[in-house]
Amino acid sequence: MAVTSPQRAQNSKSELQGVGGMAFTELWERFSFYGLQSILAFYLLDALSQGGLALPAAAAVGITGAYGGAVYLAQLLGAWAGERLVSPHRLVLGGGIVIALGHIVLAVAPGLLGLGTGLVLIVLGTGALKTNITSIVGFVLASESAAKKDAGFSYFYMAINTGAVLGPLTTGLAQNQWGFHIGFGLAAVGMVIALIQYVRSARFLPPHAGQVSNPLPAAALRKALCIAVAAIVVIALAALSGLLRAERLSMIVTVGTLCTAAAYFTFILRSGNVTCFERRRVRSYIPLFLGASLYFGLLFAKFTAISLLVESRVDLSIGDWSFPVGWITMISSASGVAMLPVGAAIWKKMGARQPKAGAKFAIGLVQIGLGFAFILAISALFDGTTIPFPYIVVFMFIMGSSEIFVGPIGLSLATQIAPRAFTAQMVAINFLTLALGSSLSGLLGQYFTAVSNNTYFLTLALGAIAAGLSLYALRRPIHRSLYAGIEV
Repeated sequence: MAVTSPQRAQNSKSELQGVGGMAFTELWERFSFYGLQSILAFYLLDALSQGGLALPAAAAVGITGAYGGAVYLAQLLGAWAGERLVSPHRLVLGGGIVIALGHIVLAVAPGLLGLGTGLVLIVLGTGALKTNITSIVGFVLASESAAKKDAGFSYFYMAINTGAVLGPLTTGLAQNQWGFHIGFGLAAVGMVIALIQYVRSARFLPPHAGQVSNPLPAAALRKALCIAVAAIVVIALAALSGLLRAERLSMIVTVGTLCTAAAYFTFILRSGNVTCFERRRVRSYIPLFLGASLYFGLLFAKFTAISLLVESRVDLSIGDWSFPVGWITMISSASGVAMLPVGAAIWKKMGARQPKAGAKFAIGLVQIGLGFAFILAISALFDGTTIPFPYIVVFMFIMGSSEIFVGPIGLSLATQIAPRAFTAQMVAINFLTLALGSSLSGLLGQYFTAVSNNTYFLTLALGAIAAGLSLYALRRPIHRSLYAGIEV
């Protein structure tokens, strides 16, 4: 039966309300996540008299990077659960509740025990929520063309970055004025608002959101439970034996993420449920996966190495007032928010003429490399002295504005090229770029503590630019396979 104009208008309205509701929910979830992450490294670094935990620099950036990596790594389990155990809708709701509890624990429980408990709850809750809410957006936009999906996901990504601005803005100010635990409490408030918004917008979701697409048989469920118990035991034994030292956490998460990604790609590529075209697309995505992982490792250095730089070499005093440290990362996120509507409009206007994913990723890598080249020049110019604050603002703008070439494009690409049998898992693999990037940022932060500032910035600038140029040179063969059999 043909779809009439009124029906098309109603469908478009429902799609708009569905994407808008998920975007607003994600805005507040990211508010809580980035609100915490913007002050986490400083909480670990600051002296006890300042309300911090006074950890060594290498341990502080190791925990920060590992936490970010674990948050995204957990999303593989959430994606699997959303297809085999519980509907995406219920996982988003349950995950949001667990995240809120984690932030509440951080707000009221002092010391390392409160920190560890709160972070674990946030990791588990975000694992359940993040990929499933993105999959729901993919369900809503399923009938749209690739170009319109890019635009839709750009607006969704703009909501993510809006939350990434508002979170540090409020928690950073609260921490600056009243202490870290008040900042953590505001992150909890943000997550409660996300839950309220999600419940209100749930009626606009498509039927797929409330269904388990591939339920797990009872025998397989018992096996999965045994594996989960064994994993918990292994982690507990590693913690008791001292293997999970703070300085090692980022390396452990990085290795774990690489192994998980390799296993996942191998499983999908060897599956009999994947067609020839789907297999070609997944295989050609691997270099983009690595490029995006490197990109996010460099971007998330703002939570680790750049936090150390700010702590040691940047004067945040403005008269009698101190610029909140949590606002430093906000500058990068605000730049992304400002540029994403511009990028979405450009991609929509260009349509099929716009650069494809490989070229966009390459541009993002080169731009962030140029950002590190800029801060290298500033660091050398003010060698041995305090770096003026405005230069950090420029550096953060260069970093943040580069996200339009990688972040929303990766989200959209994952839903476009995903094999029909592994839709949610492909979205989760895309989020593994964030996991790998976060844990890599922890390792880069530890590298920052071992070399001079100028050596550090030179290494990152050259590495990012070389990677971007290499990816651009390979873009044509990548694209031939990446878009095989789909409309672009």
